[in-house]
Amino acid sequence: MNPQYTSLAAYYDRLNSHIDYFGYAAFLASRFREYGVPDGSLVLDLACGTGNITLPLSEMGYDMIAVDSSCEMLDVGRRKPGGDRILWLCQDMRSFELYGTVAAVVSCLDSVNYLTGRRGLERCFSLVRNYLDPDGLFIFDVNSPHKFRTFYGENQYVMEAPGVYCGWKNHYDPKTGLCDFELSLFAEESPGIYRRYDELQRERCWSEKILSSVLSAAGFEIVAVYGDTGMNPPDENSDRLFFIARAVKSR
Repeated sequence: MNPQYTSLAAYYDRLNSHIDYFGYAAFLASRFREYGVPDGSLVLDLACGTGNITLPLSEMGYDMIAVDSSCEMLDVGRRKPGGDRILWLCQDMRSFELYGTVAAVVSCLDSVNYLTGRRGLERCFSLVRNYLDPDGLFIFDVNSPHKFRTFYGENQYVMEAPGVYCGWKNHYDPKTGLCDFELSLFAEESPGIYRRYDELQRERCWSEKILSSVLSAAGFEIVAVYGDTGMNPPDENSDRLFFIARAVKSR
């Protein structure tokens, strides 16, 4: 098995072309304006992947820093149009370092679920708070308990795109909250010739209660929790939870 997002990096965008990244970035920019993050501010995209959120935010005028633990994913992002405007840093979200503070931090598309231990979650949130300006904004989403139970569970899927397909097997343990993803990638290297790559990924299902507690302990106040980017309240059928938290001045 290969480490997470190594062999998958070159094909990630093809397999996820259905995601409305620009719409997500527009949601973030709207929340920045709503909560007083000035236009053109310095913003960190934590666990940025191939920059699919980073680059639209850059196009909207924000000064972007992109951090991810997969150098392979960062290399893909760096080569995209506009990638030369971004500071790309290959670092773990549990131990990252910046040169100074930023006005906002975003961590999108269930990146926080990849923090599978409570200590790592606490360390990440503490670092985010440390590198935020006073009153800085932290926005992230997680896969919901409903999604882990119903979409992941013990289900298997096949994802297809030109020149590549991916077999995806899930195992979710509700007792531990851990979900293992077994990915088998078949990439066409020449006409009719495919190479197989295998990756094992793991996420943890975090409850709203635990996330709220860790945010508070790290020095945040939660200003909103949504069930989608349309800002609807979460319910038992929400696939994601979107948290908006502000750094507390008196910390």
